[in-house]
Amino acid sequence: MTILNKLASSLGRRDEVPNQELAQQILKSKNTKAIKELVDNLANKDKNIQSDCIKVLYEIGEQQPQLIAAYEKEFLSLLESRNNRLVWGAMTALDYIASINPKGIHKNLAKILLVADRGSVITKDHAVGILIKLSSEKKYTDDAMSLLLDQFRSCPTNQLPMYAENALKAIPAKSTADFAKVLSARLGGIEKESKRKRIEKVIKKLTKSPQ
Repeated sequence: MTILNKLASSLGRRDEVPNQELAQQILKSKNTKAIKELVDNLANKDKNIQSDCIKVLYEIGEQQPQLIAAYEKEFLSLLESRNNRLVWGAMTALDYIASINPKGIHKNLAKILLVADRGSVITKDHAVGILIKLSSEKKYTDDAMSLLLDQFRSCPTNQLPMYAENALKAIPAKSTADFAKVLSARLGGIEKESKRKRIEKVIKKLTKSPQ
């Protein structure tokens, strides 16, 4: 039986449960042939199959990124797709792969950030996730931190608390002051008290806790 028969759209389902269950089956069996079939069908003529395939792939990548890391080039090419579902799905997969292959991801940062700038909220969220992961890699810390700070200066206020909280663990000691300064500068533009308090909490940790 082809793996495609287990996809949600093939089963006449509109929910994601079949795709999530398939991802778990593949994770347990480490079925690399099934993963390759999913990747091959990202170019299927049926957009529903495309969407199901990318969903299963990034569900796999979230738990075991090494199983999809070999398809980095395929995910990068999807960033140019006219199908937004494939674009943000591919960015999600690349976010998970960044911890496995930081060199390849760093090499393509210009493309990744260009797509993120014009993409959906989810696309941007995962591009920031990529920068956070690269910030944790000593070889790419300086470059990634500079780009990450740029994102904090310009990102929507709705996303800023989440980005700041997620980045906190990756900020090197030498960058904490700059990070706190950028966040402090944005406090005045945050109207919602709950979001402002989240940012203030991050600033407090940066200025009082050794990194």
